[in-house]
Amino acid sequence: MTIQEASERYQIPMNILREYESWGLRGVVKKVMGAWQYDDSDLERLSVIMTLHDIGFCTEEVETYMRLLLEGEATGAERLRMLEKKRAAALDEIHFKERQLQRLDYLRHEIRKTQAGTGGK
Repeated sequence: MTIQEASERYQIPMNILREYESWGLRGVVKKVMGAWQYDDSDLERLSVIMTLHDIGFCTEEVETYMRLLLEGEATGAERLRMLEKKRAAALDEIHFKERQLQRLDYLRHEIRKTQAGTGGK
């Protein structure tokens, strides 16, 4: 399938497909009449790439992760470290947002308490 077909059929943005092609991560060069042809292994890799982008990896991190993935099981520890680092950052963000919500709720409570004490005037 061509880049256009892959983009349309699987809703993969063209910029991600072009990134993938530029990284040279594809095994055998699969060009037919000047156009890349995507097979099932490409689509599996692209699924991982989309997931990595969705969880907040930047382009450079995605490329590093994918290169490690293609090197095989020996890189599992390094890939796990990358995922754990991203997870820790997500948890930090969640905890920060929880503190914001607590402060917002406190301020809302104070306003309601004041309004209740004055009869809502």
